[in-house]
Amino acid sequence: MVWFAYAFIISAILCIVLVIKIILMKKAVSEILEGFSEKLNDDTNTLISVSTNDKIMKRLANEINIQLKILRKQQNRFILGDTELKNAVTNISHDLRTPLTAISGYLDLLDREEKNENVSRYIGIIKNRIEIMKQLTEELFRYSVIISPEYGEKEEVLSVNSVLEESILAFYAVLQKRKITPNIHMPESKVVRKVNRAALSRVFSNLLNNAVKYSDGDLDIELTDEGKIIFSNTASKLSEIEAERLMERFYTVESAQKSTGLGLSIARTLVNQMNGTIESKYENGRLIISIFLPENVE
Repeated sequence: MVWFAYAFIISAILCIVLVIKIILMKKAVSEILEGFSEKLNDDTNTLISVSTNDKIMKRLANEINIQLKILRKQQNRFILGDTELKNAVTNISHDLRTPLTAISGYLDLLDREEKNENVSRYIGIIKNRIEIMKQLTEELFRYSVIISPEYGEKEEVLSVNSVLEESILAFYAVLQKRKITPNIHMPESKVVRKVNRAALSRVFSNLLNNAVKYSDGDLDIELTDEGKIIFSNTASKLSEIEAERLMERFYTVESAQKSTGLGLSIARTLVNQMNGTIESKYENGRLIISIFLPENVE
């Protein structure tokens, strides 16, 4: 009986030690998890620390700290490279404007001179290409500005209905020139969202411009109470593969004249900045682009 009592006491002590050990390890794991989450979200050079003296937990924290240091270096390198790329794009697009303007001026002077039919045709082709280059440099400049995080910082509570109506009215003349009469469906109640007005207007303008390029003559625009905006039109000149690639940067379709391939890419960037989603699909000969703006009014 005495040995049984000793064994019981020893077992109880061991259980208590194990319980304490488990509690301390759980505390250390919680500290590592909290520290890891904090270091990922905050721009700080501090390292994860644990209160326990357990060698395994200290080793785990040390290994995570090593990987965090590597991750920070890569992140800083990426941010620096991204900033340099944006500055380079801005500078290049700015520097290209001057020679393009000069070339256009000389072509106008040349166009006034006496020339044969072939020369006139060649000048017309050159002018067309220069206009495309001008548009591309302008889009590159705008793109470098738009993709910067500061662009969409100024947010306000506004009616999506009103912004959409203003965008359609601004494109009325262009749509009429293409003989497109949009079929518009909007709810009677206001769809209110906290977004950047300029960014949202730019998105709608780019989608309307896209419809002008690819529509066979029709355009349906729908805004739902849930904050979904749908642009759809018949686009016989597009294929399903082309429709899926429209939001890729610089991707253009041969049938789209004077297209830079940045319009829908810019729209996607801006929608993502507003915590929304955008997708394009091709069904039964129709191009359908859907935007969803989540309810985020505080």
